[in-house]
Amino acid sequence: MHTKNDAADIFRQLAEGVGHSGSPRFYATLVERLATILGVDHVLVADVTQLHQAETLAVWSNGGLLSNITYSLTGTPCETALGRECCLYTRDVQSRFPDDKLLCELGAESYLGRALYASDGSLIGLLAVLKNAPMQLGELANEILRIAAAQAGAELGRQKAEQALRKSEEVARESERRLDTLLNHLPGMAYRCLNDRNWTMQLVSQGAETLTGYRPDELQGNRLISFAALIHPDDQDKLFQEVQLAIANRGPYRVVYQLRHRDGGYRWMWEQGQAVMDEAGEIVCLEGFISDVTDQQESQRVQNAVVQVASTVTTQVGDGYFQQLIATLVKVLEADAGFIALLHTSPQGDKNVYGQATTVSMVVDGAQREQHSFALRGSPSEQVVLEREAVMHDGPPLLLPGTLLPTRAWIGRRLDNANGEAIGVMMVFYRQPLTTNAFATSVLQILSTGAAAELERRRDHRHMHQLAYTDSTTGLPNRVRFMELLAQMWQEAQQGKHGLSLLLLDIRRFKEVNDLHGHQVGDQLLVTVADRLAKISHSYGSLARLSGDEFALLVASTTPRDIGSLVEQLRLVVKPPLHLERRVFHLDVSIGFAHYPQDVSEAGELFNAASIALHHAKRRENSICPYSQTMRHALHRRQQMTERLSAAITEHTLELYFQPQVNLTSGQLTGAEALCRWHDAEWGWVSPGEFIPLAEERGLIRALGDWVLEESARQLITWRNQPGGELPGRLSINISAQQFADPDLTRHIAQLTAGVSSSAIALELTESDFMRDPDQAVEITHTMRQAGYALSIDDFGTGYSSLSYLRRFAADALKIDISFVREMLENKNDRTIVQTIIAMAKALEMKTVAEGVETRDQANLLAEMGCNEAQGYWFGRPLPADEFAMQWLTT
Repeated sequence: MHTKNDAADIFRQLAEGVGHSGSPRFYATLVERLATILGVDHVLVADVTQLHQAETLAVWSNGGLLSNITYSLTGTPCETALGRECCLYTRDVQSRFPDDKLLCELGAESYLGRALYASDGSLIGLLAVLKNAPMQLGELANEILRIAAAQAGAELGRQKAEQALRKSEEVARESERRLDTLLNHLPGMAYRCLNDRNWTMQLVSQGAETLTGYRPDELQGNRLISFAALIHPDDQDKLFQEVQLAIANRGPYRVVYQLRHRDGGYRWMWEQGQAVMDEAGEIVCLEGFISDVTDQQESQRVQNAVVQVASTVTTQVGDGYFQQLIATLVKVLEADAGFIALLHTSPQGDKNVYGQATTVSMVVDGAQREQHSFALRGSPSEQVVLEREAVMHDGPPLLLPGTLLPTRAWIGRRLDNANGEAIGVMMVFYRQPLTTNAFATSVLQILSTGAAAELERRRDHRHMHQLAYTDSTTGLPNRVRFMELLAQMWQEAQQGKHGLSLLLLDIRRFKEVNDLHGHQVGDQLLVTVADRLAKISHSYGSLARLSGDEFALLVASTTPRDIGSLVEQLRLVVKPPLHLERRVFHLDVSIGFAHYPQDVSEAGELFNAASIALHHAKRRENSICPYSQTMRHALHRRQQMTERLSAAITEHTLELYFQPQVNLTSGQLTGAEALCRWHDAEWGWVSPGEFIPLAEERGLIRALGDWVLEESARQLITWRNQPGGELPGRLSINISAQQFADPDLTRHIAQLTAGVSSSAIALELTESDFMRDPDQAVEITHTMRQAGYALSIDDFGTGYSSLSYLRRFAADALKIDISFVREMLENKNDRTIVQTIIAMAKALEMKTVAEGVETRDQANLLAEMGCNEAQGYWFGRPLPADEFAMQWLTT
């Protein structure tokens, strides 16, 4: 939703855009401004000919102007836009109009078109905005397009009229009539006047009456009043000088000034015009256009006033804040006096009944006044409190409380605390009656929030201190207070030469509860956990909530053995089921802890050590982890590995190895699996079991996966171009869960493997990754199958697939996990699982591929069970591309 200030700025931009009327830049400026204002990718204005052809006048696309083109309207959305109503296609516009090549070239997803009409109602052009994503336009956007279309139509009509004028005298008269009609329907006043001090009007459009209240015939020739007499006295000389300067510079003039309406009120005008010269260079007349910009100007005045006040008081606090605020406010609003007053409740103590008010700061005739208390009843402040905002334009003379200043007009705004309760008033007073109050009321309304906040802070400083150091949800000390306690208790421990322990606790799966059940349930859960922890921790030390679901406990003078007992108590106290809103939650906590001086020597190091321990605790099944130096070294290695892996991906220093996949019946090669290998210059070979999980954790897996896909495609092409070297079957490539979360994955893979047929690629995803979002997985797998890719479910049997989803997956194969294959000869259960997976795959018309086959007996048993294919050391180890080709692809 746009604010009033936003709207004013938008229309100002639009006004500047159409301000180039008559210049070659008009259409170019218009399409550029519309693209910026509406946030669309493409805007075009076109002239529509009688042959059902469109000739573009300006085309803005993706941040720049394109060359103009001519195209047929048949079969385009522009054809449907040539009506009285706007034509909108919010999405899928290319599929609706497949013959429109321009839509495809621009990449447009949505389209909105408006026809442009001449003053006689004839169709002359069109205005279209397009976006490379679905489009939703509100009322403000539609109004902007309507105005832009009117202005563009007016400009195009004017141009066509000028062209017709040059053809013949008869056409010239008709063009003049059309231009006159057009001017009389514009939202403003077009004029032609003499360059004299009266701005004597020779020609005035019908819009003059709306703008000034006077009919055109009353202004022409100064019959009833001169136009200059309507200009505000403060603006007359300035306006004349600006116009004369523009004429001397042979350029157009653009001016803003106040104009008195016939009803006596002043309105803000924006005028643009230029001098018309004869052949001798003498001024014949001035021509231009005037529009009402009062709303925009008032918004700007309010903004400037607020900025002026805010910049004056921003460094002040307490009494200095209020004194500077009211002094600047009185000056900006041109008032004679003003005050900010604090309300006091009645003696009965009812918080909603106020008996008195005391000025916190008062300014009269530019001078500060002492504080003064006054009865609220019967005063203007009482009306402000009751109505929240009140204005007196002209009332009986009233003495300002505590002064002898007689006032006849005032404006007031109530100041509320955070609970919406009245705590004060802010008012300005005038000796003379007010003619308007919109400006002052807007300024007071904007500044009242800051004044109320400072008044509440002054009124209850202790409460503000509590907010600064206490967690509002649990009532425990917050992170700021905790860090102060840590520094204080560490100093005491250092001076007293005793120990200090820090425990960091994290509620496991709290984010999941928060996301599924909402923040209200999450906050209740936090409060309950805090209460449970406090029952144990109060006798040990200081408990605090650091953030989200993380708590901290500082314990002084305790041995590591005592900490172990405390940790177990904390775990047990959290574990009982928690009943909230008819739901039952089973909670657990991860706890990491460190000790001073055993583990660290500084307070900051203690917090860092406990954080490292908590990180490891979250990854452990028992959720408990004391700090050790090994953890710091491991964390350092992981950080180094992240940096080196990122560089290896970027610099293409990784390598692909290929492991053969064979048919268990014939022993023939049926394909291969691409496996990523990394040799670091310093560390040597880094295990995939170490760097691939790290890539997933640190956000590198997408880049790594893209490299594998590109490198696999490059290698397939290389083998294909070698005599007898093409890989039979498909090359299997692993896809990570993060890659699979992309709904556009199929198209992305096709781009990365350009030049390789989809029939040469099989994509593998682990069973657990499929089940993260099974509904999306079903949709993506079907898209992949339609594109020609084969799909395998890797490590099958280790996850928790739903058979109903497995039936819906468009998978070609199930890969039996190595953990079952390795023990199936000795372990009856594993053998049964393998047999079940094979039977299930046959029922679902999928093939099975066994992983990790290392012996002849395993291969024979798998063949007997009906397994189709296998891979493992028995058939061949993963090999670099050249060695693999030499051993397996040479004919």
